[in-house]
Order: sequence, then structure tokens, then C-alpha cells
Amino acid sequence: MKDDAYVRTLKARAFDVARYLLPLATNTSLGQIVSARTLENQISRLLSSEFAEVRALGEKLKVAAASPAWNVQHDAARVLCAEVSSVDDQCGCRIAESLLREVKTAPTLVKYASPSEFAIASRAELAAAAAELMAGQPIEPAPVVDLVEPAGSLEIELATSLLYPECHYSWRQLQRTVSSLPAPRIAELVALGTKHRGRHDELPRTFSAGQTFKFDILMDIGGFRDMHRHRRCVQLIQPYTDLHGYEDPICPGQPTLAEAGLADTYTAAMQTAHAAYRTLRGTHTTVHSSRYPEDLSSGLSGPANEGVLTPGAQAAAYLLPLGTRIRAMFKMDFAEALYIAELRSGVAGHFSYRRVAWEMYLAVAKRHPALAAYFRIEDVNQPIDLLKR
Repeated sequence: MKDDAYVRTLKARAFDVARYLLPLATNTSLGQIVSARTLENQISRLLSSEFAEVRALGEKLKVAAASPAWNVQHDAARVLCAEVSSVDDQCGCRIAESLLREVKTAPTLVKYASPSEFAIASRAELAAAAAELMAGQPIEPAPVVDLVEPAGSLEIELATSLLYPECHYSWRQLQRTVSSLPAPRIAELVALGTKHRGRHDELPRTFSAGQTFKFDILMDIGGFRDMHRHRRCVQLIQPYTDLHGYEDPICPGQPTLAEAGLADTYTAAMQTAHAAYRTLRGTHTTVHSSRYPEDLSSGLSGPANEGVLTPGAQAAAYLLPLGTRIRAMFKMDFAEALYIAELRSGVAGHFSYRRVAWEMYLAVAKRHPALAAYFRIEDVNQPIDLLKR
């Protein structure tokens, strides 16, 4: 390899591991291409967030969309207009009016974008309902990927979907508890999801139900942010917390942290970050060990339903390292399951989501053996060349 390619690739692989220690407060950037109608809904959703920073971002998007857009050709056009004006002032003025006029991209739609009282009120009541329903239950062990069985009825799935983003329990545990309720109580939980719906409020994504494949995924935040990019599926995301512990950066066929002499350093850093999180949050969580085992073989105790975020809890979330586990439900059809498994298992991908993609494939293959042959899957357990991406 050429030296520059070697160094660039090695740095990228080093960052694959080092990013586990980066806090959620680390700045990042993104760009998006979106329709005005979608932008209006997005701004409303951002303005309804529990996080002050997200609400501020919504305000900035609103101002940007209603303000004159940036004209990439403005400087060149200004020079051209000046040159034309030096020859013919009237012609120069007409050209300037055409080339330098301010264009507002979506002033009409976004000026009506405002916080969704429907979303804010529903979130608070559903969080309270989840806390009441699951009171006293420890969080049960859960695998990295759990392909859950059908709910039994659409009402049970809807009630579970509504409560899932407002707590830290697995879909399986929550669905089992909901299923044990009498039908009138399940109906009451579903009704909470529409109780505050106004005339122009769309149903939230929690009402998107009926998909065949439902993957309850528990993985590190850094890897999840790559999985989160898949928009063809429905995602229900639980809040950030330290309750599920953290992942070790383990890449098959590559040296472990212990072999590199960094295991103690890594563990101390993660535990320090989580301790700082708990201190700032004001909630003292009791766990059964200093580090949760990979399969979460022992239940967890503590505030599994942490309710509406206080200012301290909002700030504390920024301290959590990207290696911290987060739980999310991914609902999809067969085509999307195959697409994600194939794409994210590729050898060029990060070993974190490669593992998740592989587990998704195994879960589908176990339930539908005849469909396994359709997956063009990369076995993530096979060692890969560290310098190939």
C-alpha cells in the first residue's frame, strides 16, 4: 500500500475502536434534502423535544427556511452585474434584480410550524402509564437482536408500541405484561395515544403496526447511529441511559483490548463516565456487577422508567460514551430485513453493526429456514484484513 493510504486506513480502523469512548456531546454535522412539507413536520417534532438543544435546532431550521436562501453564485453574479452596469446601467439593474434577488425556500409552510402539544402531552402520559404498568419489574436479560413473535392482536401490538419508547424494558417483556391485561385496559392504553390529537395532527409512528419482522435491538450508540439511517423501516427508540451497560469493541480476528493491554483503561473510562452521568442525573442506579455481561444474564434494578427528563437528566445524557448500549425496535418487511442484513454485514462496515446484521440474518433463518438462501450475507465471524475497508 502507499504510505498515505496505509496511514488513512489505519487511522480509520483505530477510530472504529476509539469512538466507543467519545461522549454524546461530541459535535457532528449532517446535511439533508427534504420537501417543505416534511420540513414543517420535522421542525414541529424538533420543537417538541425534551432536549433544549434539539428545540433550539428546530428554531434555527425554522428561521433558515423562512430566510433568504444562500445563493452559491451570488459573488460571481455580483461581479457580472457590476461589469454590465459599467456599460449599461439600466441593463445592469435588470440583471441584478434577476440574479441577485433573495429567494425564500419555504416561508409559508414553516411559519406555521410550532411545538406539537399532542406529542408533548402524549409522551408525558404514556411515560406515566409505562411506569405504572411495569412498576417493580427488573429489566430482564435480552440478546443483542431479538426477533419477537407476533403480538397476538393488533391492539396488543399498538399498546406495546406506545409504551416501548417511554421505558427501558425489552419489547418481549413489555408485550408479555401488556398481553396479561384485560381487553378494556389494553384499549385504554391505545386510547392514550390519540387522546390529545388535534384536528391536523398525524398519528405518530408508534401506530405503524402489522409488520412481519420486528427486531428488538440492544447495541452501542455509535453503531446504532449507523443502523438508524435505514428509513424504510419503523424505528421506536428508547431514551439514552446507563441501565444497559456498555459494549467492548470486539472485532473478530483482531486483538482484544486485553491483548493490547488496554482493558483496564477502557473499563475505568467507561465506569467513570457512567458514574458522572448518574451524579449529574441525580439518580443512583444499583447494578449487580461493575460491568454488565454481554448477554445481560443478571437482571438490572434501578429506574427502568425514568419519566420526563429534568434539566439535570438532559445534561447528563451528553456524558454517555458512544459505547453505551441503547435499545430500539426496528419493524420491517422481508425485503428490508434482507437489505439491512446484506448491507450492514459487509466487510467494509464497522464490526458493531456487522454483528447486529449477522444476528438479524440468523434470526430470520431460524424462523424461516426456506428464506435463508436468499440472503447474500457476509459471515462476520470470519477474520478480515485490518487494512481493507
